[in-house]
Amino acid sequence: MPHLTKINSLTFVGKFIHEFLCTDIENYSIFQKEFYDKIIRAEIENPWFTKDNILFCLEYWAENLTQEKLSHWLSKYNFSKHKNDKIGIIMAGNIPMVGFHDALCVLLAGFSAKIKLSTKDKILIPFLLNYWKELDPSIEFEFIERVTGIDKLIATGSDNTSKYFEYYFKEIPHIIRKNRTSVAVLNGNETKEELENLSKDIFTYYGLGCRNVTQLFLPKEFKINHIFEAVFSYKEVINHNKYGNNYDYHKAIFLLNRDNFWDNNFLLLKESNAIFSPISVLNFSFYEDLKEIENFIMENENKIQCIVSNENFPFETVTFGQSQLPMLDTYADGIDTMQWICEN
Repeated sequence: MPHLTKINSLTFVGKFIHEFLCTDIENYSIFQKEFYDKIIRAEIENPWFTKDNILFCLEYWAENLTQEKLSHWLSKYNFSKHKNDKIGIIMAGNIPMVGFHDALCVLLAGFSAKIKLSTKDKILIPFLLNYWKELDPSIEFEFIERVTGIDKLIATGSDNTSKYFEYYFKEIPHIIRKNRTSVAVLNGNETKEELENLSKDIFTYYGLGCRNVTQLFLPKEFKINHIFEAVFSYKEVINHNKYGNNYDYHKAIFLLNRDNFWDNNFLLLKESNAIFSPISVLNFSFYEDLKEIENFIMENENKIQCIVSNENFPFETVTFGQSQLPMLDTYADGIDTMQWICEN
């Protein structure tokens, strides 16, 4: 178990976030006002990071940075390894604070972190890590522009950038993550509430996360209009400029190509076996036997982050509406980052 000081001080970060979320803006302290200004600036610099999306992310961390959850998460690891190593972290920036978990893993394990922030997400993580360091000066990290002088690497990027990471850091232990997405498997017996919860898995963060559902597997007689009815509460996404531009662009392409698609004026449904889909487009395909879907998922496991379903598959699934709320010990790409840090 890491020194309790690290856990205790991190719980104060969680309490700060919780109190911030529960305080009316006119009652903000000076420090809370500073944090609020950072949130506004983050949205200005990256319009995908809307205030609502950032607050959703903060609610997740307020819920998880507690003594009970942190202690439960860390209790199964052996932290006796020598801690002189410097671990580089190359962070993604597709959704708010997506690299925060990697930073927590490195710092809670007692190692020093050299962090290369994404240009799309360079405001919120430094604010909270610097606050944590004020509470516990023993944690060591620095923000860098060039990743040099490291002993290990954790990098998140695209399939393209991963090739460069693999080449440049081939001599040191590394975790290099590539493009992934998520899928949902329906059996036709889902309740109205479950289908409405599925819309959270589709639209949270505008679908930019690897845990967002981009492909639906539907039983053969499933009526497409049930999906449109379920997602109706997210109709306002079309008013977001970037999302709306994506919708207009892909609709125009589908029309030009004479593709067969379904449209409800803010989401395009397209029958396709592709598990990746662009923003504003949701792919779907019909199946007759769940076994064929099971085989498909297992064949594409290196591209799928999570599976949303009620079915009893021989692999882990997530209940409807929970894809963007992973447990602290749910790791990207199925690689236990904390164990890897402690053992390599």
